[in-house]
Amino acid sequence: MDSAFIIEKSVLIVVVFAITMVMAMYSTWAERKVAAFLQDRVGPNRAGWGGLLQPLADGMKLFAKEEFEPDTKNRFLFFVGPAIAMSTALMTSAVIPWGDKLHIFGRDVILQATDIDGSLLYIFAIVSIGVYGIMIGGWASNNKFSLMGAVRAASQMVSYEVAMGLSIIALIMMTGTLSLKEISVQQAGMNWNVFYQPVGFLIFLICAFAETNRTPFDLAECESELIGGYHTEYSSMKMGFYLFAEYANMFISSTILAVLYFGGYNYPGMQWMVDNVGVNPANILGIGVLFVKICCFILFYMWVRWTIPRFRYDQLMNLGWKILIPLSIINIVITGICILAFK
Repeated sequence: MDSAFIIEKSVLIVVVFAITMVMAMYSTWAERKVAAFLQDRVGPNRAGWGGLLQPLADGMKLFAKEEFEPDTKNRFLFFVGPAIAMSTALMTSAVIPWGDKLHIFGRDVILQATDIDGSLLYIFAIVSIGVYGIMIGGWASNNKFSLMGAVRAASQMVSYEVAMGLSIIALIMMTGTLSLKEISVQQAGMNWNVFYQPVGFLIFLICAFAETNRTPFDLAECESELIGGYHTEYSSMKMGFYLFAEYANMFISSTILAVLYFGGYNYPGMQWMVDNVGVNPANILGIGVLFVKICCFILFYMWVRWTIPRFRYDQLMNLGWKILIPLSIINIVITGICILAFK
């Protein structure tokens, strides 16, 4: 392994982490602007032009705020909770193919931090660890509302991970790979998986809302019942980590949806661009196309939040166990029959 490869991957990892943080930060601004538009308000408009510096002002406010801690013996776990939530949100971006490749200084730079065969399994493993950050934070807060929010979040995420995993099985049967890179390559042009797996996409999308604790699945932090949920006792930047982790997860889940079902960085005429214009312009355009798809999903998340009211908790669990899981199993069976029939 040469030093140029190590430098290349190190720079790519730093850039990906930076982009994830910037997207999470400005998703808070976009959320408030979308809410203001839907409610016929202006939204943030004081800090910078159109309120563009509002996320920086909010970040400075969180850093400068006085930090309060509950009177608990689990002070170490109280610190670990938000750290786990933020770390797992950032780690999932390591296996996402942001583009094909760029030719720089005589080298082909692959636009993926690491390409492993089981990248889908890696994502599910990291997402499963993320629930520990919520559970640890809620339990260490020594607050019954925080604990109740953490228990709700854990049971919700575990329940919907089952349906999400089953929806992915049908996609794996069709593509024959667990590699996100290979799944992207198979969707060249407009050969998108959403056309072959519409039911699987719908199940995955609903489960993504539940996994990111977004409305109408935000039962873990609903203000009318649990004050602030699992981060009720948190203040300053610890609370900021929980909030940023939610928006980072929304960004990453939007990216995974775009890669799995909407072709990722592929667009019609990409091969023609590579042959006639060049590798770098074609793939830079591919990165832009991927981010357009991601932004569309993020706006969809926000539109749903300010449009649909949250479920009751029994409705939430019934949807997961009695509807989505059976539907995903039926989708697997139908996919298997179609594969055998058209083989």
